[in-house]
Amino acid sequence: MKYTLSTIINKPIDEVVSLFDNEENLFKWMEGLESVDLLSGVAGKKGAKSIMHFKNGKRDMDMIETILENDLPRKMVTTYDAKGVSNIIFTSMETVEGNKTKYISTQEFKMHGFMKVVAFLAPGMFKKQTNKILTNFKNFAESN
Repeated sequence: MKYTLSTIINKPIDEVVSLFDNEENLFKWMEGLESVDLLSGVAGKKGAKSIMHFKNGKRDMDMIETILENDLPRKMVTTYDAKGVSNIIFTSMETVEGNKTKYISTQEFKMHGFMKVVAFLAPGMFKKQTNKILTNFKNFAESN
């Protein structure tokens, strides 16, 4: 499953990139994120690998984030691996309307086991979650 979503942020691109590329800010806009522990590499740089722990209600989830490329605003490529799901995200940002930023996220999912069934029965769930993440970041960025 692959799709692209975007949002317009009412901030200049340099400010948006700075907010996005700061790991400490993740906790301010990524719902349920409880911890990020660097496993190898340099945080935020190509080759960095971290474990991210999320808690949503009674559900706990760990995912491994690997940064394959970080050349924002042009492109950032990250993978996220969790039980039953592998996701590669291509992020880019561009200046629009003079002083606004378009945040573009292309998501490519590979499902394993039971998650194949979930993706088949409810593919919109993934787009809805991605849109929520983009909206949360937009709201965070515009409030800073």
